Amino acid sequence: MAESTTVPPGDGGRLRRRTSLIICYVALATLALVWLLPIAYSIATSFKSATEIAYSGFSLLPAHWVAENYVTLVEGASSYPVLQWFVNSLVISTSHAALTVVVVALAGYGYTRMRFPGRDALFLTLLGISLFPSVVNLIPSYKIVQTLGWVNSPLAMIIPGLAGVANVFLVRSFMAGVPRELDEAARVDGAGDFRIFAQVILPSIRPVLIVVFLFSFTGSWNDFLWPTIVFNDIERMPITAGLLLLQNMFGDYSKLGQLMASAVLAMIPTTVLFLAAQRYFLSSLNLNAGLKG
Repeated sequence: MAESTTVPPGDGGRLRRRTSLIICYVALATLALVWLLPIAYSIATSFKSATEIAYSGFSLLPAHWVAENYVTLVEGASSYPVLQWFVNSLVISTSHAALTVVVVALAGYGYTRMRFPGRDALFLTLLGISLFPSVVNLIPSYKIVQTLGWVNSPLAMIIPGLAGVANVFLVRSFMAGVPRELDEAARVDGAGDFRIFAQVILPSIRPVLIVVFLFSFTGSWNDFLWPTIVFNDIERMPITAGLLLLQNMFGDYSKLGQLMASAVLAMIPTTVLFLAAQRYFLSSLNLNAGLKG
């Protein structure tokens, strides 16, 4: 039997690996602090009293934990309907994400399974156009929304962006990994395109569709600029446009607690959604994950 030629790592190799590991941990810990510290400060500030915020100087944790900022938000619902904004955002983001999944799944099927002249050239053209800064579309998009009578309507946030090219690209790449032999076997059994799409393709790409739903929901929920343009009715605003309104109302430094409390409320759905769908998000990093089990 041939002897193994693997050379055990020496002290120098182990030292280099350990040093690299320590550097990686330090870098990751630093990045985690950069992301988590503002969130921790916002949550802690939302539980501080107005007096403590105004006179105690900077401190991460409150000296006395109070819930008066959240109570003030609820009691002031007639002036700033935070809970209504919360519901509006929930309806808009859920509707937008669900419709996005339907649209990009159909588009991905068309760009990978259906044959028509110029298919790849059309997709590459759309991909190139998507590289333009989105801000250049603001005025044309607003004119279209205004013409359709969608100003101050949830449709102004639900419909635009349903066919995001980035999501189509993600689904198309994932779908390309599904063996075509499955389609051919289904066709032999007499299945048409719709049946193949519904019974063969959709179950195979479920992980990436969940990721698309997650991305679309968080993107719609966190969208700040577009809602401030298409909404001026306070009752119909989503939470992000409402936060801008609160910033103007609570610009006084002593009202920082109410502003932080409303921001914390706005973070809850996306945080819960990410924690619930985290394993699907991680599986999407492997474009062939949909073919497993």
